[in-house]
Amino acid sequence: MRLLRLALALLFLGFAAAGPALAGPREDQLDKMFARLKETASETEASALTQAIWILWTTSDDSNVNDMMRRGIRLMNAQNYNEALDIFDRMVKYAPEFAEGWNKRATVHYMLGNFNESVADIRKTLALEPRHFGALSGLGMINVELERGQDALKAFEEALKANPYLPGARQQIQELKKKLQGSPT
Repeated sequence: MRLLRLALALLFLGFAAAGPALAGPREDQLDKMFARLKETASETEASALTQAIWILWTTSDDSNVNDMMRRGIRLMNAQNYNEALDIFDRMVKYAPEFAEGWNKRATVHYMLGNFNESVADIRKTLALEPRHFGALSGLGMINVELERGQDALKAFEEALKANPYLPGARQQIQELKKKLQGSPT
């Protein structure tokens, strides 16, 4: 809970070390957070920044999108993937420029084993938000499942470039490199 409060403080009040409070469009806020994420040496700050980024990603200026997001996440958490998929299908039709709708739908497709559909939604997510470390990590996981080691490695490396503190990414990269040693590229 303390970390969430710190993330919200970073989001709404700005960074103490980064200067004035964040004021401006969502993209400016994300740019500042991603820049700070690459500069910080503090895992606590990195975790708070990561949470703040997720808050921005999952929040829209449109209350209908926010309502769909809440319902879809609730259904995902209850493992009711088919109903969640219906919600996220509606969301991407209603708000096709909202990257997180595509990412959440990609996640549901992944959970249902629909890897091709998941990859298509990840590509749309990344077209809208190229720094989306969650989508990149998901792409890595799909490629691991499909035994595409080089593609998985590339996806996890890109995710780590976007978020150097991404949990599990370094370990995935190490394991993939070990597995790929001696394998043709």
